[in-house]
Amino acid sequence: MRTSSDYVFKTLADPTRRAIFERLSREGEQTVRRLTDRSGVSQPAISKHLGVLKLAGLVRDRRAGRETHYSADPRGLRPLIDWMSVYGAFWRDRFDELESLLNRMDQ
Repeated sequence: MRTSSDYVFKTLADPTRRAIFERLSREGEQTVRRLTDRSGVSQPAISKHLGVLKLAGLVRDRRAGRETHYSADPRGLRPLIDWMSVYGAFWRDRFDELESLLNRMDQ
């Protein structure tokens, strides 16, 4: 499993993979057949996208008989959350500096 933010960004940059991840996040666990039926994409393509999502740590699978059930794994978003937190601190500092400047200008 790869966990770098670059790989997660690259994985979710594809609109089909992003749609699959969002659907699994919203609707819960689903089989490949169910994902294929409502996607307008072939079953082999869905399976390939699920493999990429799994490598990125964004989905997990569970075998039940002959079917594989997939579900979103929100822990896979951790590299993105970590990446965004760096920029959150950056912008907080900038807003604090702006507030200080505006307060000095008001005096």
